[in-house]
Amino acid sequence: MSSAVSLEQRRCLSLLFYRAVRDLKPVWMLEDMRTMLALCPDEDHSQKTYSPSEALLYAVVHDHQAYAQYLLSRFPEEALAEPGERFCCCPTPSPHLSLAVRYDRHSILGLILQVVHRLPRAAPDVREGLVQQGDGKTPLHLACEMVRPEAMLLLLGSGESPVAPDAQGLTPLDILLEQLKDCKEASRGRRQCVDTLLMFMPRLQFHMQGALRREPHRWTSALGPDTVQFLTGQRPAPLLLISMQTVLQQLSPTTFSDSLMQLPIPPSLKPAGLAHGPGPHCRDRTL
Repeated sequence: MSSAVSLEQRRCLSLLFYRAVRDLKPVWMLEDMRTMLALCPDEDHSQKTYSPSEALLYAVVHDHQAYAQYLLSRFPEEALAEPGERFCCCPTPSPHLSLAVRYDRHSILGLILQVVHRLPRAAPDVREGLVQQGDGKTPLHLACEMVRPEAMLLLLGSGESPVAPDAQGLTPLDILLEQLKDCKEASRGRRQCVDTLLMFMPRLQFHMQGALRREPHRWTSALGPDTVQFLTGQRPAPLLLISMQTVLQQLSPTTFSDSLMQLPIPPSLKPAGLAHGPGPHCRDRTL
C-alpha cells in the first residue's frame, strides 16, 4: 500500500482542520491536526501543510482567540509571514490585519499589533505603513469603511497615522465624511468612529475640508453644528478633546490597550468600545 495520500484524502484532512478551527476546538488538537497534515505527503512525495500564517488566517476568520494567541506566541514571525499561493483571496501585504478588521476581531487584532511592536523585524509590510495593494488604503481606511470603532482605536493607539492618504488622496476622516454626507442622523458607530479619529488628530488634515466650508449644511444634521464648525476651523477644539489628545499622546504604542484601561480617569471619559482584556476563548481553550 502506497504511503502517499491521495488528493481526495488530503482535501478531507484539510476540511477537517478548517472545521476544527471553526468549531473552536482546543489548541492541542488543532496543532496535532496541522502536524498530521505535514506527515502526509502528496502523491508526488512533496509535503504540504498549513503554515502558522495560514492557520492564523483561519483563527482570525473564526475568532479562535486561544489558537491565535498560541500561534503568535509560538511562531511570531512565521504567523505574520505572507501566506501561501492557495490563499489567493488575501492579496494584501498584511492580510491578517485586514481580515481582523474586516471580521471585527479586535481581540486578535490587539494580539497581532502587540507582536508587531515586540518583533520590529517581523512582517515589515505590516509594520511599515500597513498599506494595501493597488488602492493605497490602510487597515484604518478599511476600519472606517466598515465602521469598526474598536479596530480604529487599536490601530491608532498602535501608531498608525490618522492622516495617511490613499491613492485618491483621501484620509480615513474623508472616508467617514463621505459616508455621513446628507445623512439626517449619524449612526452610533459612525459617530464613535469620528470621535475616536479626532482624538488622535491634534492637527486637522483631510481632503474634504473645503467641501465642508462650502456646504456645511450637508453634514450638520449628522455631526451637529459645533463639530462641523470645528472641522472647518471656525471653532476651537473642545477642552475635553484637547485633554484626551494630550493624554493619549503619552501612552506607548507597545502597551496601548493596557495603559488605556489603567488610566485613572472615569470610564465615561475613556474611548468606548475597547474590549477589556482577552475574550473567553483566550482564557478557556488553552493548551
